[in-house]
Amino acid sequence: MIAQLSGEPVLAGDRWVVIDVHGVGYQVQVTQPALQQLKDRHETVKLYTLMAVRDDAITLYGFQHQSELEMFRILISVTGIGPQIAMNLLSQIGIAEFAIAILNEDEKTLTRISGIGTKSAKRLILELRDKMKKISDTIPSGETGTGSMAVHDAVSALVSLGFAENESRDAVNAAARAPGTPTVQGLIRAALVIVKEH
Repeated sequence: MIAQLSGEPVLAGDRWVVIDVHGVGYQVQVTQPALQQLKDRHETVKLYTLMAVRDDAITLYGFQHQSELEMFRILISVTGIGPQIAMNLLSQIGIAEFAIAILNEDEKTLTRISGIGTKSAKRLILELRDKMKKISDTIPSGETGTGSMAVHDAVSALVSLGFAENESRDAVNAAARAPGTPTVQGLIRAALVIVKEH
C-alpha cells in the first residue's frame, strides 16, 4: 500500500500528474484544484495517497491535505459512490461547503456535482448524517441551547469528515469563542481553517 509520495511533478494530464520519486514516476489521479496547483510546480511536493486495486487496473489517488484523503475514503464508502464521482465531488465543491450541504440536507447543491443525481444526493445525506448521529452521545448532558447544538453539529460534521473527535471539538470550541451567535456553517468553516493550520 502506497500511503504518501514526496517528489517533483514532472508531467500533467487531464486529471493526473506524474510525481518523480527518486527517478520513479508515479501517475496519480488528483482533483482539479490540485492539478492547477501542481502542474507548473518544479519543487518537491507531498501527496497523501490511496491505492485502489481492481482486476484491470491499479490506481493511485492523491491529495494535498490529509482531510481530503479522509473525505475521499468516506465518500467511496457510500453505496453507489465510486472513486471517479468522489473525485468529481472534491473537484467541484469544498469540504466545508459539502459538510454544510449534508447538514442542511441540501440536495440542490449536491446534484450540481457531475455524476450525482437526486438518488445519490439522498443517499449521501442519509448515510453521512447517520454517521454524524453516532456520536450524538458525546455532548455533555448539561449543554443545552442553540449555541451548544451548533457546536455539537459542527463537531459531528468534522468527525464525519475524518478528523479526530478531540481535534474537532478543540477547533470548534475555539471557533465558537468568536463574538456573535455561532451558526453550524460558520463554525465548520472556522474550525476547518484552525484544523488545517495545525
